[in-house]
Amino acid sequence: MLTNRQSLILKAIVEDFIQSAEPVGSKTLMTKYDLPYSSATIRNEMMYLEERGLLEKTHTSSGRVPSTLGYRYYVENLMNVELNDHERYELQTVFRDERGSMDDVIQKSCDVLSHMTSLTSIVLGPDAKNQRLQHIKLFPVDDHTAVAVFITSQGHTENKTFHFDDSVSVDDITNCCNILNDRLVGTQLSEVVDKMNEIKPILANQVKRHEALFNAFIQAFRRFASDHMYYSGATNMLYQPEFADIEKLRNVMRMLEDEQLVREIARRGQSTLLRAGNKSELIWVDDMAVVSTSFRVNDTEEGKLMVVGPSRMNYDRVTSMLDFIGEILEQKYYKK
Repeated sequence: MLTNRQSLILKAIVEDFIQSAEPVGSKTLMTKYDLPYSSATIRNEMMYLEERGLLEKTHTSSGRVPSTLGYRYYVENLMNVELNDHERYELQTVFRDERGSMDDVIQKSCDVLSHMTSLTSIVLGPDAKNQRLQHIKLFPVDDHTAVAVFITSQGHTENKTFHFDDSVSVDDITNCCNILNDRLVGTQLSEVVDKMNEIKPILANQVKRHEALFNAFIQAFRRFASDHMYYSGATNMLYQPEFADIEKLRNVMRMLEDEQLVREIARRGQSTLLRAGNKSELIWVDDMAVVSTSFRVNDTEEGKLMVVGPSRMNYDRVTSMLDFIGEILEQKYYKK
């Protein structure tokens, strides 16, 4: 453990670098943070912190920047994970009258996180495979177009727009939808495709273009039963000085677009994770930091909120927001 003086200096360096993205020197610490130590004392302590691997010296300045180990120490021991009253009120107001579907609220959470942190946010929605189909609603648009809305027992929704040629009418889609409601309501989503194969002969007897409709509905159910991922603020990476290098930015954007990689990061074992807040966890990937928190929607399912940014991110603010929004989502959907 560090002494109080060493901790105070490290905390000031981390927080100043988060704001400025510039190496921090002893004069900055003395004048900006009014530390009650001499310049020589601060320099000696900075050298000690560098020897311990908590700070690094850049080639272009006599100042220091936090290392990954320094960020780790800061997150574990020095940061304050608490929103101020204004931020708490603002977030409560955003979600207070939200009455959309769970997917709408989760997407809104993603947008709010990216806007308030100026970073990239990702939300992995709850796995819908174990939920049951509650209803299919159909909304005709014109003679050959309709929108079907699939609703589960836990409030998940999936929209599917059907566009067909002249050989398929809205009446065909309506008949197909009615049969599916009669035969599939209450079926677990992971079993819907198999059950649809069982009722295919019924569709063939009662619907003219049953083959085209059957394939369209199968595709919609497969998407519905898959995990949901939401992105917001990917372009915020463009404004981070760490990613001014085009090749580095390309690598970051490729990672954000790789759904499998994002899910792998979210599922990494406890040995690679750093507990950051009440429920949030933190992991570093190359030059990026990923802070995440989970939220439960029922006894068996949960989603995950994630904020992705440079290692030089405002960890206390990001962590406190994630924890607070996660609590709001749990209160809204997890009825114990």
